[in-house]
Amino acid sequence: MIEPMSLANRSVIVTGSGHGLGKEYARAFAKEGSKVLVCDVDGPAAAKVAEDLSKSGANARSIEIDVSNEESVRRMARFAFDSFGRIDVLVNNAAIFATLERKPFFDMSSQEWDKVMSVNLKGPFLCVKAVYPFMKDQRYGKIVNISSNTVMSGGEGRCHYMTSKAGVIGLTRALSKELGEYNITVNAVAPGITESERYHPSEATLSNRRAARSIKRNQLPGDLIGTVLFLASSASDFVTGQTIVVDGGQMFL
Repeated sequence: MIEPMSLANRSVIVTGSGHGLGKEYARAFAKEGSKVLVCDVDGPAAAKVAEDLSKSGANARSIEIDVSNEESVRRMARFAFDSFGRIDVLVNNAAIFATLERKPFFDMSSQEWDKVMSVNLKGPFLCVKAVYPFMKDQRYGKIVNISSNTVMSGGEGRCHYMTSKAGVIGLTRALSKELGEYNITVNAVAPGITESERYHPSEATLSNRRAARSIKRNQLPGDLIGTVLFLASSASDFVTGQTIVVDGGQMFL
């Protein structure tokens, strides 16, 4: 009998896991004994993460994908199934954020808007479409979408990013209704600003966030791991359509 929080031998796909927070999620699942597919548009980075996980004893594979391309994510899902025999968990982490230049909405080109939406919102939609047939057949699955607490706070300079992450919450709620009959749960995590290898906020930004939080310290990647693992485990089998804000008590739903 599998313990509710056990993720041993679960087959897990983590998009955008060649770098940053996605890499931390992949490491966490591997540490729990999961079989992990490391996916990233940066193929060599994904391969390096999978290689490091394998050296530590994990069952890990990698694949280069573009989440905004339907055929690419179909290959991802098929590769995961062929490698591991099933697909239990999808973590939709891939997103454009750290490289975005802050600017007012009226200075954003339609091309920039479309690029952010294609990765941050269409990407999760396509990835769910790709894994859905496998999860439906096994009548079980866990989908964890990564949103952002900026949806609750608003802000200036990243209108396209905030809009895309608000869309992720809407997508989460809609899919939870459609997939529940197959015992597939769909939930979202909304992190606060988190330091990572790819994102280094200014001290002024970090100071402002610390002051706004109930827990007055910087947010680190490890602060998100427990929530992501919970939503991927059997302990959350009756939780779906929800968004959990993990930001040290800055925003409240």
